[in-house]
Amino acid sequence: MKLLLLRHAPAEPADAAGGLDEARRLTSRGRRRFEKAARGLASVVPRPQALWSSPLIRAMETAEIAAKAWGRIEPTSEPLLAGGEPEALMRALEDHAAARSDDGVIALVGHEPDVSAFLGRLLGGSGEGLSFKKGGAALVDVPDFRVPVAQLIWFLPPRLLRRLGS
Repeated sequence: MKLLLLRHAPAEPADAAGGLDEARRLTSRGRRRFEKAARGLASVVPRPQALWSSPLIRAMETAEIAAKAWGRIEPTSEPLLAGGEPEALMRALEDHAAARSDDGVIALVGHEPDVSAFLGRLLGGSGEGLSFKKGGAALVDVPDFRVPVAQLIWFLPPRLLRRLGS
C-alpha cells in the first residue's frame, strides 16, 4: 500500500480566527496556490482509495481541494491526524488495508510536526529534517504496517507540485 502524506495549505493566523487554532481557515492565496498544487498531485498520484483528513478546518479545506482535483472521492475526518499517536494511526491504517484487497493509495492530510513525525516513524527514524512546507507532500510505499520499514518514493514541496499543475 502507498501512503500520500500532505500538510495542509497556507492558513490564516490564529488571531484572525479569534485566537482559536482549530478555527483557522485557508487564506485565499493559500487556496489558489493549493488548487494548482492539487492538479499537479492528481497528475502524478492516482485517485486514492481513501482520503483521510484532520478534522481541523484548514486540513479539511485542503482535503476538499485535493478531492476535487482527483474527482469521485470524499474526504473523511480522522481525529488521529490532529495530534494523535502515530501508533494508533498505524493501527487504523493497518485495519483499513486489511479490509482492502487492492494495493492502492491512502491520502492523509495533517499538520506539522505530526506529518513529519509520522513520515519519520514510517521510515524507521525520527522525522528530523523532513519538515513539510504548507501544501507539501510525500509518497511512501508501506509493504506492511506492522513493520515500519517503508520506502520513500518522493518528497515534494508545493512549488514543484504547482509547477506540475500548470
